[in-house]
Amino acid sequence: MPQLPVIYHPDYVAPLPPQHRFPMPKFGLLKELLVNDGVVTTEQIYQPGAPPQSWIEQVHTTDYVQAYCTGTLDAKAQRRIGLPWSPNLVKRTCTAVGGTILTAKLALSHGLACNTAGGTHHAFPSYGAGFCIFNDLAIAARLLLAQNRVQRILIFDLDVHQGDGTAWIFRDEPRVFTFSMHCEVNFPRQKQLSDLDVPLVEGMGDEDYLSKAQTYLPMVLSQVNPDLVLYDAGADVHGRDRLGKLALTNTGLYERDRYVLDTCVAAGYPVACVIGGGYDKNMPDLVYRHSLLHRAAAEVYRQYRL
Repeated sequence: MPQLPVIYHPDYVAPLPPQHRFPMPKFGLLKELLVNDGVVTTEQIYQPGAPPQSWIEQVHTTDYVQAYCTGTLDAKAQRRIGLPWSPNLVKRTCTAVGGTILTAKLALSHGLACNTAGGTHHAFPSYGAGFCIFNDLAIAARLLLAQNRVQRILIFDLDVHQGDGTAWIFRDEPRVFTFSMHCEVNFPRQKQLSDLDVPLVEGMGDEDYLSKAQTYLPMVLSQVNPDLVLYDAGADVHGRDRLGKLALTNTGLYERDRYVLDTCVAAGYPVACVIGGGYDKNMPDLVYRHSLLHRAAAEVYRQYRL
């Protein structure tokens, strides 16, 4: 039986200064956990490459892409991103974008695919913010539209932070529907207008959160009828996330991801998943939280014999 495509590259991990609050090691540890727990085999792991610069420039300005890639971005713009520049980080950033593009293409051919990175939804065309440099979701969407692989895309963003960059990029693009369900009192301070925003109160737990997801997903799917769903499965909705402000448990996270994937796949909508945000000093706990997406996806893939 074919297996769920999972996308990973060793370049997903780039060195950061000790004690930096972005949990960079999680990407490599996630792949290791999935293999060690038998969720995936090494045979079903696809390795992406970095995309041509012209693909990144489908969304981002040439000046910004050039400045970031050559390390000539000014200090203020660099601080807004929140990650210190290095050639390794450039390679990591571009490879992760390539990973989401490959995830989207594999989702179209297999019905479901999962990246082990991605979800950099705070990046705008001419600047990055909130640990996001290039907007992988937006680049993948633009590219697939430009290549006529799809006509309609739904970006279903359940990261705890609003997908503000994605919302702004597609504000005048009727072929891309942006949905963001996020904690209202969290970063970014200035929200953008998605096609549909669902702001959540601080401290919301499993039951109320799942009820919201179950209310909106079927409605949005029937309204948009997408050729592809790009799903940002942020794990930062968890109650112990450092930057989250919601109160989901591991059970709630798994049930959320299982519900989203089950609902889309059962209705015939291909889903490309990215892991989104997740911040915790306890790295094993954080990595396990992210792995719940792939555990749910593997179950759904088997169930529907994709």
